[in-house]
Amino acid sequence: FFSREQAAEIEAIASRIIHSDDSPGAREAGVVHFVDRALTTWAKGQQAVFTEGLTKLPTDVTAKVPGQSRFSTLTTAQQDEVLRGIEQTPFFGALRFATLAGMFALPMHGGNKDFIGWKLMGQDLESEFKPPFGWYDRPANRRALLGGDGE
Repeated sequence: FFSREQAAEIEAIASRIIHSDDSPGAREAGVVHFVDRALTTWAKGQQAVFTEGLTKLPTDVTAKVPGQSRFSTLTTAQQDEVLRGIEQTPFFGALRFATLAGMFALPMHGGNKDFIGWKLMGQDLESEFKPPFGWYDRPANRRALLGGDGE
């Protein structure tokens, strides 16, 4: 869905939403690939929001950093200033949601490369879980939660 230049802008914004520090962030997780794929499949209805946001982004950048028009070429401090100015827009809201989804979705959907997001939050990488799942499944705890015999 995105041109090369648009993908660079999306990746830069996503990288400020979930940035890399001691651990990998949105860039390393390949969130831009998730968003790109989503906009050509299950999230086609969001295409206009992204197109309008990307069309307006150079103006937003120039308003905060005169002489500049590319978000991806700004310093992180300048990027954060631009984002504060657009954080209430439908574009930013949609991209924030897509960034979080791309960070933690199954890798088969284009993001969460090598399960980076799952590892970050300590999620078990099992794709099939078998009992006992946790505290609430122990018979004594089920009885406490559900009463009677726990069924």
